[in-house]
Amino acid sequence: MAPGATLPVKLIQKVSSTLLFARIAPHFIPAMDKAVHRLTGGKVLLSARMLPGVILTARGAKSGEPRTTPLACMPEDGGASWLLIGSNFGRPGHPAWTGNLLKNPDADVNWQGRDIPVRARLLEGAERAEAWRAVLGFWPPYATYQARIEREIRLFRLERR
Repeated sequence: MAPGATLPVKLIQKVSSTLLFARIAPHFIPAMDKAVHRLTGGKVLLSARMLPGVILTARGAKSGEPRTTPLACMPEDGGASWLLIGSNFGRPGHPAWTGNLLKNPDADVNWQGRDIPVRARLLEGAERAEAWRAVLGFWPPYATYQARIEREIRLFRLERR
């Protein structure tokens, strides 16, 4: 449990760690986030009520076309950079956006209604281990996601360009 977590946050963390959530959430949370974000002119991201979030726009690894994905993130230094966690809700297979960033690391995020150009970097080794510890302190359910899959969850640091 994250330090200082309230009862509603504890409940959300417990629910988000379940297999049922992993099966259902990917089908409605991103679509809902995209629609509300678009309708509010980038001012509201519903899932950010649970965790901070960005809207990532990256070029598709195969198509080269812009792909927009709402994602939970861990902001660093008040939004100077962000950690993105490729958990895919604890399902097998890396989420598509991670492959897009590997092929095309220059992207954009919408953070708190502002569009910001960023460069993504896959974290590895000691840097990844340190970031992973921080991520688990920030949102403990990521440990449950990692425990039920064989792949290593990809972590990216996005830095302003």
